[in-house]
Amino acid sequence: MAATLNDAAAATAAAPVKILLVDDQPGRLLTYRTILEPLGEELVDARSGMEALKLLMEDEYAVILLDVNMPVMDGFETATLIHQHPRFENTPIIFVTAVNLSDLDRLRGYKLGAVDYVMVPVIPEIMRTKVSVLAELYRKRRELQVLNASLENKHRELELEKARELERLNASLRVANTELALRNRELLAENKERTRAERQLREADQRKDEFLATLAHELRNPLAPLQNALAVRRLRAPDDHDPLLTMMERQLSLLVRMIEDLLDIARITRGKLTLRRGTTVLQDVIAAAVDTARPLIDQGGHSLHLQLPEAPVPLDADHARLAQVFANLLNNAAKYSDPDGRIELGAQLCDAEVQVWVRDTGIGLTAEQMETVFEMFRQVDTTVERSRGGLGIGLTLVQRLTEMHGGRVEVQSEGPGHGSTFRVHLPQAGVTEVVAPALPATRGIASAPRRVLVVDDNRDAADTLAMMVRLLGHDTRAVYDPQTVEAEVAGFVPEIVFLDVGMPGRSGYDVARALRDAHGATLVIVAVTGWGQPEDRQRTLQAGFDHHLVKPPDIQAIMDICSKGLRPLAEDTPQ
Repeated sequence: MAATLNDAAAATAAAPVKILLVDDQPGRLLTYRTILEPLGEELVDARSGMEALKLLMEDEYAVILLDVNMPVMDGFETATLIHQHPRFENTPIIFVTAVNLSDLDRLRGYKLGAVDYVMVPVIPEIMRTKVSVLAELYRKRRELQVLNASLENKHRELELEKARELERLNASLRVANTELALRNRELLAENKERTRAERQLREADQRKDEFLATLAHELRNPLAPLQNALAVRRLRAPDDHDPLLTMMERQLSLLVRMIEDLLDIARITRGKLTLRRGTTVLQDVIAAAVDTARPLIDQGGHSLHLQLPEAPVPLDADHARLAQVFANLLNNAAKYSDPDGRIELGAQLCDAEVQVWVRDTGIGLTAEQMETVFEMFRQVDTTVERSRGGLGIGLTLVQRLTEMHGGRVEVQSEGPGHGSTFRVHLPQAGVTEVVAPALPATRGIASAPRRVLVVDDNRDAADTLAMMVRLLGHDTRAVYDPQTVEAEVAGFVPEIVFLDVGMPGRSGYDVARALRDAHGATLVIVAVTGWGQPEDRQRTLQAGFDHHLVKPPDIQAIMDICSKGLRPLAEDTPQ
């Protein structure tokens, strides 16, 4: 095979190549022939660019010797047309010229594919050398093509032979493969079913998160007028100690907190919950947690005993989120303890770690329950009565938020009826001087009354919020139709607009943009909405809102806005 390939390549190498001589002057063509005939190549004459193009369409040439100055079509135009054709785009061209070309002309020629220039009068040795080099390169390239073609043919033959051999081998395996293929089909079907089930689980999980966000929004809408109405009652009779009013406020606060827990789980699952870390003090965090859990502790008649270090313990943490951790543990202890139980909350320093424990005398945990107690929606109380209540997400939040702070949480129990101890381990911040926080400015009813416009298609929400703001000492009007907002603003000239976002026919975003375009920064626009995700806050900010309040709006936040005006939007309500 090697001898055959070499013979074919040698025959190709020995054959003369064609060289195209293009010049409109016969005398020059004769000169080119005289110079190049000693090379033994096949010389072909063309007296114009058009004739050269015609000859190129009929045959292949190793090199083109092309006069620059020709009538009708000069050398540059001819070279352009030659190299525009895919067959000849790599054909080397030597320009021949009697004119002293500028550098720009030479650059133009090289861009058109010229490999060299020859000046007239021609120096035979130079022309012959340049043409012979290009002819030899073409011959070598052609020789290589012959070898490649032969090798490709032989390769195909070998591939065919190999395929035939493989077919013979495969014939003996087909019987076994039939059985294997059947099993593979079964496995593929099982894998397809598993993949479908996994996809459905992911979709269900995504729908769950979307449902939780929508549920929170839908629940917040009716909660808003309820909380507004309770706030109105308190403002009208601040000294009223009606136990029913206190009970409604407590239960409404519990419902709002349950909604926030649901949203926190969805945010953590989707990786959208972020911590606002800063220097804080463990004792302050625990004090906030106790204030949050105190109603449930008192409701169960439990006694709470604190064992905290005397010296302030600095932490690098999100104060609100860490307080949520300990509040959930205290709520859990109160919920799963019989009336008049004992709850202990203690803390100690161990090397560079802070350990905080919550111990109760409640129903306790089995070994199996201790392994699963932090799982989402896992309920310890699985009796039909479900007397302990709860959504089964409080301890999941405890674990996730603790881990986000770089810590861990553990649970211990000696068994059912012997109570439980939850222990949170947190990294201690560097020792720094702990400065007592400055007391906040006195919050109360604004000294200067303002004109306030409330816009909400939910009449109950609009009327109760307007009533509450009116009791705070401000001139207030309520609007239910978003289409009439501009007219009302023009006539009433409010300083502050509390604006619902989700209204039929025209969204609050559109209303806010229109008001901002018409009144600039003189008007304070507050979003009052059931949507409280970070992306919702970003959207209201982009639409021109100054504040973002999540329904039901906090009365203190409303008082602050009415009395102080603008404030960074992200501080209105926690994420």
